[in-house]
Amino acid sequence: MKAYLKALSLWETIESEDDPLPLGPNPTVAQMKIYEDAKSRKPKALTCLHSALSDVIFTRIMACETPKEVWEKLKEEFDGSDRVKTVKLLTLKREFEMLRMKEGDTVKEYSAKLMEVVNKVRLFGETFPDSRVVEKMMISLPARFESKISAIEESCDLKTLSVAELISKLQAQEQRSSMRDEEVAETAFQAQHKGKQPMKDNRRMEGDKL
Repeated sequence: MKAYLKALSLWETIESEDDPLPLGPNPTVAQMKIYEDAKSRKPKALTCLHSALSDVIFTRIMACETPKEVWEKLKEEFDGSDRVKTVKLLTLKREFEMLRMKEGDTVKEYSAKLMEVVNKVRLFGETFPDSRVVEKMMISLPARFESKISAIEESCDLKTLSVAELISKLQAQEQRSSMRDEEVAETAFQAQHKGKQPMKDNRRMEGDKL
């Protein structure tokens, strides 16, 4: 909504409740047009906010007369006080620090969980650089990624490595490991199958003799 209001040049009506200065005597047509445009911005912003709200939420702000009042009411409703916001941030940061990739998780599943927490933190206006997320992923992966982590540390600058690039590299490693596991399983199955075949043939030969 903030981006939408900015695109319509209406965000300043949220930041300030000041009305446009009244026209002086004998205004020109251009001055009258500018004044009318400035005067209509508050109703336009208010309409944008109203149209974006559900009926339930609208009833909570319907008494507000200016866009700024509506915005402050919505912030109070959903963000809470500074104290509540601080507690929520601490909870999210603790959740971020405690996350670990489980043995049964894929890179896609784990990164989705991690980024969900990170994005919630960022929604509170907290700075959360990619480098911190990259570092977290590198130290919270299972032992099966140890060789890949070492290779990434040697070949990449972790300060500039993006989260998307890291996930791509880990998924490639995961795919190669999965293909190797399938090949090993198939080889073992074929070897087991070949080992059992002579026994069947011997039994058939013994039956023929009888």
